Amino acid sequence: MSPTPPPCTGAPVAAADANEAIRRFVRARRGRSWTAEDRAEYARLLEIWTLAARRGVVEAAV
Repeated sequence: MSPTPPPCTGAPVAAADANEAIRRFVRARRGRSWTAEDRAEYARLLEIWTLAARRGVVEAAV
């Protein structure tokens, strides 16, 4: 299983799922120096999580 979710398809992602993808990604790189590609992928995952978390806050406010 890939440690990261597939590229965004426009379908909503739950914050918990995005968080788990980040955890798997970081665990897979434990003890290694991160490459530029690793940092870019982490930023992408963090953006997915941020969007999911914001969506959760907006849905809770409605």
